[in-house]
Amino acid sequence: MFAGKVALVTGASSGLGEATALKLAQEGASVVIAARRAEQSTKVVQRIIDLGGEAFFVAADVERMVHAALERFGRLDCAVNNAGIAGPRFTPIAEVTEAQWDEVMGVNLKGVWLCMKHEIPAMLVNGSGTIVNVASIYGSKPSDIGHAPYATSKFGVVGLTQSAAADYGQASIRINAVAPGFTRSEMVNPDRPGMAERYKALTARHSSMNRLGEAEEAANAIVWLCSDSASYVNGAVLAVDGGSATRMY
Repeated sequence: MFAGKVALVTGASSGLGEATALKLAQEGASVVIAARRAEQSTKVVQRIIDLGGEAFFVAADVERMVHAALERFGRLDCAVNNAGIAGPRFTPIAEVTEAQWDEVMGVNLKGVWLCMKHEIPAMLVNGSGTIVNVASIYGSKPSDIGHAPYATSKFGVVGLTQSAAADYGQASIRINAVAPGFTRSEMVNPDRPGMAERYKALTARHSSMNRLGEAEEAANAIVWLCSDSASYVNGAVLAVDGGSATRMY
């Protein structure tokens, strides 16, 4: 599906990013692993090599990672902008500090914009490309767990994605987003002390399947959006959340 193509995945040292990088490699892509944690990222690279694929790690400096992809592989076909942070949780908005607000916006929203700013020119050289930005179910509804900065940033990612899709669709660059629900990861870990009941309540509220998602399930959706099978999908926000749990009975 991706033979001869080059994919870049940010935040690929664990969780959804790792699962996406592995899936892209299994489908034939050469993968650039972009993340902050070198040791964990190197392990992901080795897993891809063990599968017979090709990958390398670059520290998550936006301009550098795109340049490194072009230097190593000569092109960039797919980009998955997944890196993000949760920021303060269970914190009413008036209690959020300015530093906390700026950190979340800097990583989750400005970071995605900067990634696209450097990824898109590389794809224009090819004459085509695909980008998938990772938003959230909290990009279309208010957070009910007290992390307004996160929700605000993800609303921004949705608007940014759809605006960029309008800008570059005519240049054969498709830009979409996935909106995962609560998905098992380092950030969403029900095995942490005291968290099992909390996540049980959240999944009952937000997933009609009444369970956490798995990283591989979101990765499958991302890889489909990157593929030619989604060739007329542009500016979409694909929810991967088990379905709405809102009901009156």
